[in-house]
Amino acid sequence: MITIYDDPRLKLARGALGAVRVVHDPALPPRVLRLVDADGNEFFAKQHSERDRYARELHAYLAWGTHLIGHVPHMVGRQDATCTLLLTAVPGVRADTVTPGSPEEEQAHYEAGRVLGKLHHSTAVPRTGAVGTELAQRLRDWIARADRADLISKVERDRLNHNADVLANTLMDSAVCHLDYQPRNWLLGDAFGLCDFEHMRRDARIRDFARLEFRRWQAVPNLRTAFFAGYGQLLNNTEQRLLESFGAIEAVTALVRGHEQDDLALKTHGRTVLARLT
Repeated sequence: MITIYDDPRLKLARGALGAVRVVHDPALPPRVLRLVDADGNEFFAKQHSERDRYARELHAYLAWGTHLIGHVPHMVGRQDATCTLLLTAVPGVRADTVTPGSPEEEQAHYEAGRVLGKLHHSTAVPRTGAVGTELAQRLRDWIARADRADLISKVERDRLNHNADVLANTLMDSAVCHLDYQPRNWLLGDAFGLCDFEHMRRDARIRDFARLEFRRWQAVPNLRTAFFAGYGQLLNNTEQRLLESFGAIEAVTALVRGHEQDDLALKTHGRTVLARLT
């Protein structure tokens, strides 16, 4: 068992920063530590349990962080053998803690759109068929997992497969996408901050809006308006229909992960999105 004394996160931090102390933060997942150095500067040490997610997050900081200077943490240390990263803390409060319906919430969505627009517009590649083909196969793999677990009916399976066909036959823009872009990963301070890059990769640009569309905007459409005002580019009719097809991925992944993790809220979310599709 790893103790606090030989924890790879603390070893990495002490090697890079000297003496540090751990700050208890119940909002953080167990694999992340909040640390403070002797000068009072805050850092996060994060250890991945999956090597591919570590590699993806490391690549994101090295390759794409330059597009978001001033909005993302700076990597100050890493240890590949233990899949551990040491990052500066971006000042601010999590956007999911602001009062629902407040001007601060609307402003957060505006800033979120503005910052995501910077990333997308600086990494965009015009419409191709390769992205849709890959996403269609990914969706079909999730459909198969849901089918094996007896989570979907024949009618639901057919509707999901129809959306896979739509994705396979649609040309779409690609861009570097965050893919978990929602308020829990936004930080509100003097500047808008963004964290958690373990899902980041090149993907369909429109897909980066899916979690907001299906987890937040349908209930509060003014937040969608604020977001796209910041983003600087509205969705056209074709892109809006494509976003609906990405709801199929949102639905079936929530169903499967909710089932595997015994997460009732996630399963309920999957059912809600799936009902909208069917």
